[in-house]
Amino acid sequence: MAGARPQRLSDGEVAASLPDHWTHDGEWLRRTFSFNDFSEAFGFMARVALAADRLDHHPNWSNVYSTVVVSLQTHDADGVTALDLELAAEMNRCAGG
Repeated sequence: MAGARPQRLSDGEVAASLPDHWTHDGEWLRRTFSFNDFSEAFGFMARVALAADRLDHHPNWSNVYSTVVVSLQTHDADGVTALDLELAAEMNRCAGG
């Protein structure tokens, strides 16, 4: 999926559209997801991987057993863009809310 990449958003623009349970530290969107076990966490990551690939935007994340820690940023914009907000919202949907 090639094309123009989104532009970095201001802190106010990010705050106005920040999905539930996410934080914004000025450079990154961040969230920790907790699941019942490793299988649920891995299933979540598999669902997100498919969505991320469709968006051509991939998260920085780590998994330890039932926890997935995520940081989102559009690297070529050196900050948060609409693409990050879209992926964050999709991750919420993949997690069930």
